[in-house]
Amino acid sequence: MYSFMGGGLFCAGIGNILLIVSTATDYWMQYRHSSNYMHQGLWRYCVPGKCMTHTDSIAYWDATRAFMILSLLACFIGIVIGIMAFIHYSSFDGFDKTFAAGILFFISCFFVLLAMAVYTGVTVNYYGKRYGSWRFSWSYIMGWVAVVLTFFSGIFYMCAYRMHECPRNSNPR
Repeated sequence: MYSFMGGGLFCAGIGNILLIVSTATDYWMQYRHSSNYMHQGLWRYCVPGKCMTHTDSIAYWDATRAFMILSLLACFIGIVIGIMAFIHYSSFDGFDKTFAAGILFFISCFFVLLAMAVYTGVTVNYYGKRYGSWRFSWSYIMGWVAVVLTFFSGIFYMCAYRMHECPRNSNPR
């Protein structure tokens, strides 16, 4: 049980770091415009020499930002509850902390998956038609890796919950 919880906490910790870096950095997409390479993130876009904040309130950026922030919060709260379950912290005995942490990791996975799907769909539809030379960049890839890590965190914690709730019957013969 503790190995599943340890693996879940490891994946969630790395996933949460990747979510923070992915959300905060400006390399979700790179493209070429007028023989200059430019890149953009969720908060800013950069041309050679300077970066500027997105001043337009475009729905897909707002949705992606909101889902990424909700994912960060769910993952962080899941880590806190997961640590409490790991060390047998006795507060809030009314609910199973292992199950709650697993559910929060799945919620985090769902939110980051929604963010990535929204951003991918709109970006491919918009930039795919207007620019010939563009690509997703490393911040975007970190978001997809965070999807996998938060999913496995939830799987690990659900396995730990099942091991704790359904111990094997050891009948002496």
